[in-house]
Amino acid sequence: MTAFFALATSLLWGLADFGGGLLTRRFPALTVVVLSQGAAAVVLGAIVVATGGWSEAGPRLWCAVAAGLAGPVALLSFYKALALGPMGVVSPLATLSVAVPVAVGLFLGERPGLVQVAGIAVAVAGVALAGGPQLRGAAVQRTAVLLTLVAALGFGTVFVLIAEASTSVTGLFLALCVQRLVSVAVGGAALSMSVRRGTSALPDGGFPWASVPALAFVGLADVAANGTYTVAAQHGPVTVAAVLASLYPVVTALAARGFLRERLRAVQAAGAGLALVGTVMLATG
Repeated sequence: MTAFFALATSLLWGLADFGGGLLTRRFPALTVVVLSQGAAAVVLGAIVVATGGWSEAGPRLWCAVAAGLAGPVALLSFYKALALGPMGVVSPLATLSVAVPVAVGLFLGERPGLVQVAGIAVAVAGVALAGGPQLRGAAVQRTAVLLTLVAALGFGTVFVLIAEASTSVTGLFLALCVQRLVSVAVGGAALSMSVRRGTSALPDGGFPWASVPALAFVGLADVAANGTYTVAAQHGPVTVAAVLASLYPVVTALAARGFLRERLRAVQAAGAGLALVGTVMLATG
């Protein structure tokens, strides 16, 4: 069950990143974050009301609040790092986020078997290679590296917090709703500050009504991924769940190949293969 839900997480996050990447070619990144997360918050709010999820409110919700604060910071840091580039170095470096939940799992007493340890190493290496790392000729600014490390720490922290935010299905809906509301509030504040500085929040054509379905898909896929990751982490070793969930860059690369006809570099294809080998080792170990 852990492997299934963790792999579902990587699929959903990979598709969400792919959709978000396409949208940020037309709209400011902050606008995409706020609108997509806002759409998810509306849907989650309706589910919470329908299921009576507010009855699950308790101290664990503070984990959801913290995840809501960490998420936008991680996303914005990552986007800024990608802007500074080179992307071929920045993107694989962000996979260090897996170190946070793995470290927490080990601290809590999880001891993966030898095959699983090898699977973790193979999978992480595969994910890094699938990002298409530039192995030479890539001058990296210190700021880009620092921002990427901040993003990785933030993503890994969200992994851990969202897994601790609830113990039941209705509680999970409430936790995800609270996380999204906090994310929208933080992102909205940042967007407001950006507008005050003279940056446009919307394209020249005005509000992107035609893109609402795509924005909603990105937000809901991200929410669903948080949910499946929580289930995976609660029903199996966090170390395994986190590594399998971190395979999403492979999904993003394959989506770009399938929908945009982008050609995979040899190193990316090799990385995808290694990631699949590591997945099998983790699932069977």
